[in-house]
Amino acid sequence: MNSPPPSFEVLTGAASSPVILHVPHSSRAVPDSVRAGILLDDGALATELDHITDAHTAEIAEAAADRAAVRPWRFVNRLSRLVVDPERFPDEREEMLAVGMGAVYTHTTHRERLRPAGFDARPLVDRYFHPYAGAMTRAVRERLAAVGRAVVVDVHSYPTERLPYELHGAGPRPPVCLGTDPFHTPPDLLAAAEKAFARFGGTGLDSPFAGTYVPLEHYGTDDRVTALMIEIRRDAYMSEPGGPAGPGLHALAAALAELVDALTGP
Repeated sequence: MNSPPPSFEVLTGAASSPVILHVPHSSRAVPDSVRAGILLDDGALATELDHITDAHTAEIAEAAADRAAVRPWRFVNRLSRLVVDPERFPDEREEMLAVGMGAVYTHTTHRERLRPAGFDARPLVDRYFHPYAGAMTRAVRERLAAVGRAVVVDVHSYPTERLPYELHGAGPRPPVCLGTDPFHTPPDLLAAAEKAFARFGGTGLDSPFAGTYVPLEHYGTDDRVTALMIEIRRDAYMSEPGGPAGPGLHALAAALAELVDALTGP
């Protein structure tokens, strides 16, 4: 049997770069031990992965890093979010529990059962969620120690048509949605992103997805850590759902590299 893939990977950037490109939802990999606890048959699981995976976002981040004048750091989840979702709270603070999509999902994008009633999520949280959060915290600490600031840019995608699990999907679905935080997203960061992605027909704010990822150690208290979420509508670069990437991938990578360069300067 093949050994399981690593849970996540930190890919080295330039020592002078404050930027961490965070790619949490790009993988389809589900270890056999986790697959055993999922109720879907192989065909249904493949369909769910088509809908839930932010396909090709790791490739967008990699291509952007290759193009950037100063190479950013990358933190890439190598397992599917059906294992754990590292961007959720693992407790009752998580609003997505209402649709069975907290740190460990119990339901699918179409609100069908993914795991059995009474499923104990704690082993997955201990095995995957907490180590991921700890490693991301260390990555931010290292950027603060090296350059005095850290900029976390989440790289996501979202479907053109609203899926049933979306709690706030009734609003606009722009080609590029910029998720913000009132404390960690300063105006200059937002303006740089709006400029970089303007070529795709405009950007929108916090719809259909809002917020940013910041380690809890720094959240709401450390303004040296800034953050922005980039949500790319999938028809801009790929066939939906779960299909191949098209030429839009390279254009998006160029825009993301432009943003990285803007954020790397003084």
